Amino acid sequence: MIAAYNEGSVIANTIAGVLPYVRNVVVCDDCSSDATAQAALDAGAHVLSHPINLGQGAALQTGIAYALRQQAQYIITFDADGQHDAREILPMLAALKASGVDAVLGSRFLGTKTNIPFSRRLVLTSALLYTRLTARIRLTDVHNGFRALTRKFCEEFEFKQNRMAHASEILDHIAAHKVRFIEHPVTIVYTEYSIRKGQRSSNAIRILMELLMGRVSK
Repeated sequence: MIAAYNEGSVIANTIAGVLPYVRNVVVCDDCSSDATAQAALDAGAHVLSHPINLGQGAALQTGIAYALRQQAQYIITFDADGQHDAREILPMLAALKASGVDAVLGSRFLGTKTNIPFSRRLVLTSALLYTRLTARIRLTDVHNGFRALTRKFCEEFEFKQNRMAHASEILDHIAAHKVRFIEHPVTIVYTEYSIRKGQRSSNAIRILMELLMGRVSK
């Protein structure tokens, strides 16, 4: 499951990398202004399109709901921008099946990371501290989009945070419902493209505010 917004220049390569390891690729195009949807369709993905831009959390929820309707038993969430290594999908899925847990969370700090920019490190540190204070769950990486989830997990969890705060929302659910999980090492490559599109330092404050507002509204 890939959420995509204005990733027309890279989405075909991302899908081509993933297809050797999975039966189906679902892309939710979050109202891109470029040719993301067509490029994903041409590359062989199932493509869903939002008529308005709702954010990554909402796009993932749309795609996961579609996958469940197609009777998917396991769902991998994977970033569109080429930061993740598709060769790590099968080891992550194997870890999910062997461990008997309902969620495997990718961790760049257990695996390999290259050229991590300061702004991204600030976002990750802020999210890590927030999660430890509020969800009472200790992890090494809290904002990694590479995950393997069981059907059971996806049926019981629904994204409420539309935008970037959705990543911490998953951890809140895991902590509150005592969901069995493990972390798994993954590789993150910070390319010039992904850094250009990535999180600015100011976004760390915005993400935390989204989370706080989400808690107030519950």
